[in-house]
Amino acid sequence: MSDPSLLADPGAWVRGITIRQPWATCILAGKTPENRPVHWPWRGWVLLHAGKAKPDPALLRDPLVATAIRGRELHRGAVIGVARLTDCHLDQGPEHCTSPWAQRDAHHLVLDDVRELPLPVPAPGALPAWRPAPELVAQVLQQLPDLRP
Repeated sequence: MSDPSLLADPGAWVRGITIRQPWATCILAGKTPENRPVHWPWRGWVLLHAGKAKPDPALLRDPLVATAIRGRELHRGAVIGVARLTDCHLDQGPEHCTSPWAQRDAHHLVLDDVRELPLPVPAPGALPAWRPAPELVAQVLQQLPDLRP
């Protein structure tokens, strides 16, 4: 790691977000937005943490989901990627947010610069957004050394 200051206070520039499977893996495959029940004021990098719960089998049969996850492992209980959270807006109908992933009456987290980790990093995660430990951020930065706030 070339810049130890990134680990001094990782909570100043990165948060963790726990997402149930298969949605976490769908984000790695291009799903945006991530749907949430409340507004998120945070903007910046987020660790994409796949929750520990087993995915609902019915979701795995949804054509949009099935296409996105085809050939991918559904890791659970681990950070599987990072993304830059650039916006959060309340759904205002199909003319506002045209993504097939957008849920109506939800807050949409717009994720850009999504980067998949070569190796998942086990982590407990939490709800809602959480501050990652310096050790966890160090493990992520070992795999993505060019990541910067």
